Amino acid sequence: MATTNDIKNGSTLRLDGVLWNVLEFQHVKPGKGGAFVRTKLKNVTTGKIVDKTFNAGTKVEFANVDRREMEYLYNDGESYIFMDTETYDQIPVSESVVGDGRDFMLENTRVTVATNEGNPLYIELPPSVEMEITQTDPGVQGDRSTGGTKPATVQTGATIQVPLFITTGERVKVDTRTGDYLGRVN
Repeated sequence: MATTNDIKNGSTLRLDGVLWNVLEFQHVKPGKGGAFVRTKLKNVTTGKIVDKTFNAGTKVEFANVDRREMEYLYNDGESYIFMDTETYDQIPVSESVVGDGRDFMLENTRVTVATNEGNPLYIELPPSVEMEITQTDPGVQGDRSTGGTKPATVQTGATIQVPLFITTGERVKVDTRTGDYLGRVN
């Protein structure tokens, strides 16, 4: 058991049997009263974010989370299969754990898979990926008050907004966190 004084950004806590990632923490020592630790926690399974305050020195349980680089191989219909790049072990990860990452995950993409006691908790995609536009309508110049964008479908089936000059078959860079268009790829 450790105390709240040991909390750092990125650490994982087990509170009431639930795993929480520490997004932010702040150790506060007011002029009057005891010190406390203010945290912003993200539920590992649901993604819910909460603010929680602990008294300084309170005992908390840290969870052992193993982050490994893995390569996405394929989807077998029920789960996504990842391969450990060091041991070549393959593990299935359910669609609920992969979440929205599936929109920007191509075969052979290297991702970080976080596990706790052998159970996959979440995946971390690279910040951006290169994808091919499989379908988009021609850009039409017309009445608009802002820089024009149009919907485009990428090779995974996800729809993103791209500038009017992008055509079907072009490769673009996409932000995996927001789904925003970042630019063309040569």
